[in-house]
Amino acid sequence: MKDLDIAEVAQRSGIRASTLRFYEEKGLISSVGRRGMRRLFDPDVLERLALIALGRAAGFSLDEIALMFAPGGRPRIDREMLSAKAEELDRTIRRLSAMRDGLKHAADCPEPSHMDCPTFRRILRAAATGMIGAPTKRPRRPLN
Repeated sequence: MKDLDIAEVAQRSGIRASTLRFYEEKGLISSVGRRGMRRLFDPDVLERLALIALGRAAGFSLDEIALMFAPGGRPRIDREMLSAKAEELDRTIRRLSAMRDGLKHAADCPEPSHMDCPTFRRILRAAATGMIGAPTKRPRRPLN
């Protein structure tokens, strides 16, 4: 298959040309040359872009995704990193599930005031202690 220019890659991948240029600047993809002013890419870039999209959908940062490729461009996925992300997603799911359940209870609560409801008061205490609500920022792992 012939090399693809940036417009073809954008059209086939659904990723804007500006994003492709940004990915190239970050070292996630690389062009193989130019046709006039347009960057050219090996057709394998589409698979690499799919892997990047999968990583983004899973919540990995671009820096984390960059670590998932060996210098030659082959995937080199750290299984420990995948496990850590899965655990992070589990925590997020638990937090969001608790928030959903609390909202459903508050919507259906028979008490005249939510402040009179023991369940709502427990939810309020949990929010005050950080057990539910916005996740706290955890420090990022160093890149090297």
